[in-house]
Amino acid sequence: MEQQTSTASKTYDVVVWGATGFTGQIVVEYLYQNYGDGQQDLKWAIAGRDSDRLSVIKERIGCHQVPVLLADSHDPATMTEMVAKTAVVLSTVGPYALYGSHLVAACAVSGTHYCDLTGEVQWMREMIEAHHDQAVASGARIVHTCGFDSIPSDLGVLFLQTQMQRSQGIYAEAVKYRLVKAAGAVSGGTVASMLNMMDEASKNPALLDVLADPYALNPINTAPGVDQNETSMPVYDDALQQWVGPFVMAGINTRVVRRSHALAGMPYGVSFGYEEGTLIGEGPKGYLKALLAGFSTTLGTTLAAINPIRALFSRWLPKPGEGPARDKREAGFFEVILHGTAGSGGNQQSIKVRVTGDRDPGYGSTAKMIAEAAVCLAKDPLTGQGGVLTPSVAMGERLIERLIENAGLTFEVID
Repeated sequence: MEQQTSTASKTYDVVVWGATGFTGQIVVEYLYQNYGDGQQDLKWAIAGRDSDRLSVIKERIGCHQVPVLLADSHDPATMTEMVAKTAVVLSTVGPYALYGSHLVAACAVSGTHYCDLTGEVQWMREMIEAHHDQAVASGARIVHTCGFDSIPSDLGVLFLQTQMQRSQGIYAEAVKYRLVKAAGAVSGGTVASMLNMMDEASKNPALLDVLADPYALNPINTAPGVDQNETSMPVYDDALQQWVGPFVMAGINTRVVRRSHALAGMPYGVSFGYEEGTLIGEGPKGYLKALLAGFSTTLGTTLAAINPIRALFSRWLPKPGEGPARDKREAGFFEVILHGTAGSGGNQQSIKVRVTGDRDPGYGSTAKMIAEAAVCLAKDPLTGQGGVLTPSVAMGERLIERLIENAGLTFEVID
């Protein structure tokens, strides 16, 4: 049964929390250009803790009529007051483990929908345990990972499975995600979140078990599947005929896809397998490049786990609030291929789909993805109940349609 999000008792459809941050500003600009100044069909506002900085953003972008709300991440009362006014909160304020917990709690209690850009597996696990049942009761859809991690993965799998079911009458038993190419800068917010995850794990070693669990985000008591964590060693992809190296977001995306499958009732089977990697190249040269990529990834992760070296890394890597210039963002792009198979030998059935974005994945495309996710939660008739969900479970094909129509993404079946 479809449920239209109720906004009758709310002042706003969407509030952008973190509008003064680098990604938040891109989101504000996108909403203003595509949905007006908050006085038309989409009633939206910007929020933060510093009114002067919010005024500067409005002046720079030109969205003078967009309303402003003030709140503080560390003050639960102001979080509660803010979420009571809106149907959806869009949050770009990370690391979320440091700044996001009070906001998620307030949304879960009030029935206000929520979307963010976190990739912090340990924090998502904490939010699931603390707030899933409350969000089910209130009807709030709490949706993490609404950017490059993990929309191309999560909605890509949904699109692939939907197309395979329609064309071949069967679901894929295994899906492989391959980053083909991308251009863009590493997000400072993503870097900060990853470093914070390591900080938390160094203080609480029990978190290492969560981070190491390929099914860390699945509902409690869900039977695990066949997946293991991705290897750093080169793997040859027969379907695409290239060597594959690690993909830095795989540790987040794979767990989100597996949670989606579990929340949906495991329609692809209890042995459904999903993994991710980066296409590196063909032949011996491709193998050596994939081997080097794996070695570099392993070395970087090992060094970053050492506190003094991690502190040194933080000086060199992009900071939250920093990002590339507009021309760099607009010149960026990404391309992903997902390959699904069912059966084996002469009876194997398969399908390939491509997902692309027309801006750099870390900022430009990510800002458009989360903006459309928030509008989808606010305005579209959606199926299912509340809870701590995933993009595909919370919004599904309706979000795919929005991303294709408005946000420069493509989802297509290829030969």
